[in-house]
Amino acid sequence: MAVQRGRTGTVAAVSALGLTAALAGCGLTGDSGDVTLKLVAADYGDSSANSSQKYWDSLAKEYEAKHEGVRVDVSVYSWSDVDRKVKELVEAGDAPDMAQIGAYADYADAGQLYKADDLVSIPVQADWISQLSNAGEVKGVQYGMPFAASTRLLFYNKTLFTQAGLTPPTTWDELAQDAQALKSEGVKYPYALPLGPEEAQAETMQWLLGGGGGYTDTLGTYSIDSTENTDTFTWLRDNLVAKKLTGPVAPGKLDRADAFAAFAKGQVGMLNGHPSLMGMAEDKGVKFGMVPMPGENGQNKISMGVADWMTAFKQNGHAEQIGDFLDFVYSEKNVLAFSRKYDLLPVTESASEVMSTDKRDADLKPFLDELPLSETYPVGETSWAQVSAAVKKRIGAAVTPTGNPAAVLSQLQATATSAQNTP
Repeated sequence: MAVQRGRTGTVAAVSALGLTAALAGCGLTGDSGDVTLKLVAADYGDSSANSSQKYWDSLAKEYEAKHEGVRVDVSVYSWSDVDRKVKELVEAGDAPDMAQIGAYADYADAGQLYKADDLVSIPVQADWISQLSNAGEVKGVQYGMPFAASTRLLFYNKTLFTQAGLTPPTTWDELAQDAQALKSEGVKYPYALPLGPEEAQAETMQWLLGGGGGYTDTLGTYSIDSTENTDTFTWLRDNLVAKKLTGPVAPGKLDRADAFAAFAKGQVGMLNGHPSLMGMAEDKGVKFGMVPMPGENGQNKISMGVADWMTAFKQNGHAEQIGDFLDFVYSEKNVLAFSRKYDLLPVTESASEVMSTDKRDADLKPFLDELPLSETYPVGETSWAQVSAAVKKRIGAAVTPTGNPAAVLSQLQATATSAQNTP
């Protein structure tokens, strides 16, 4: 998130690890023999008022009241820091019992994580949405437990579209035509294309899928420099960026958070967004619509999905207590409460069924509808972290007016191949 992952992901919404997690130690409190479970979690809130720390503290208090002898100590960090903080704790030999983070494959490959079926009950495992639980696997074994999810839709400013006499696009050519019309009306960002270092991997993947490509082929091998992907970024360069339809900030310099903020100010005609953008726009009084992201020849049949992950480290040996706590975390009641609080998609079938029919969740239904059709990052590859970082750093150069998409994608492919082949 990422679901931002911003997900962007992000989803974006951001989370990080708690400072007190560095004090995890052996996980025992005093001489009582009581177990203290250390959890590092990401912050999905956008202020102290709705910080994830409050959510987790309340959840831990409720659990502890029914489980004498077990304490749950939660530390929350922003998404900018969370993965780094967990890495530091693990490298210092002080791993938390659980970490709710964006990636897990490196830890699984190093033998540091419990398998999911060593922890949670069979009913909980069976309730996870299948493509998310499958995405949590490394070499066919599940280590990453899906915790939160999001998909992407094309957001458009209804007021600006009405003024320009437009209807939402269903193809890339229609999107470019709408962007040109918006530009003629003086719209600052006809289509906001955030390929800056914050979450470029998300915007990139959505466009690759729309062009019939992606980061990997059907066998899971990186195919970043495929003909389809090269054609996609050539189209972006020639039909949006070169025609100055992406706004005053170069795509490679535009971050997702800034693009969202501009949309909430009424300065953006269209952009690729996740559920958290709804609240931002509503708070500023922006009237918006949402439709599936256009593809090259029609509405994209495959959407980008983002999941954030719960992981459990073996170091302190609390498998039984971790599993019992996670069964509680993944109860329908708690999954619904978290998803509703942060405008995220539930990762369980039971909670999804409730939200798909409950009127209070009607604004999330378009995103829920996309989830079964979504494709996630190749997070099960230990190389993905390195590849994602390279995409964030380099992909913006592919769409500059003088950029060479084939050369940039070839460089990224070389990075991916090297990372995938490194033991």
